[in-house]
Amino acid sequence: MLSKKSKMLRLATLSLAVAGAMSVSHSASAVEVSGSVGVANMYLWRGVDLGQGDAAVSGDLSVSAGGFYGGIWGSSGDAANGTEYDLYVGYGAEFGGVSVDLSVWNYMYPSSAETDEDGNTVDNELDDFGGLSEVVLSLGFAGFGVSVYDAIADAGAGSGYEYYTVSYSYDAFTVLAGLHDNVGGTENMTHVDVKYAFNDNLTFTLSQQVDSGDDSHDDDLKFVVSYSLPIGE
Repeated sequence: MLSKKSKMLRLATLSLAVAGAMSVSHSASAVEVSGSVGVANMYLWRGVDLGQGDAAVSGDLSVSAGGFYGGIWGSSGDAANGTEYDLYVGYGAEFGGVSVDLSVWNYMYPSSAETDEDGNTVDNELDDFGGLSEVVLSLGFAGFGVSVYDAIADAGAGSGYEYYTVSYSYDAFTVLAGLHDNVGGTENMTHVDVKYAFNDNLTFTLSQQVDSGDDSHDDDLKFVVSYSLPIGE
């Protein structure tokens, strides 16, 4: 397993490489800025209701040019860690009908607790840059998609984790199977989501955990209604 120092070096190298390439591409491509706001009846994250039934409000702002992109995404609704915002940079392109996307994500929870159950001050890495970060690689072809999420920094958890998805989209429907792989642990979980995009703004999702070694997760069938609205268009 990589040390935290090695993981942070990987994060810094990837971030600088993507950001540097983006700055070069500005001269060849127009820079586009986009944003959106959204609301959902729950914060569904990879088959898990992070809000324990509470609704979530989210928003994002991104900049893109020549296939490179970067931005910030934020959301309420996480019952355990509080308000979240994510910083990301990446690159996406298509080669012979195959889409490829590589990105680096850093997750921040500024309102997460800084004390333990006894009231003692603790170093909560969830509110530190680089405390929780992933590299994401996605491939797509003819409606099929495969994604790999690799935690290169895991907020001191020690065991790290990986997450994999396989999906197929046809018209307005998408079926996705996701696998949580807690490296070095036994509490892996698999879920299946069926999503229907009624239009560009309104989406309905059914999510069901089909295999879980962690009894702390609610494995009931989840029904999610989400609505997003672009800004500035």
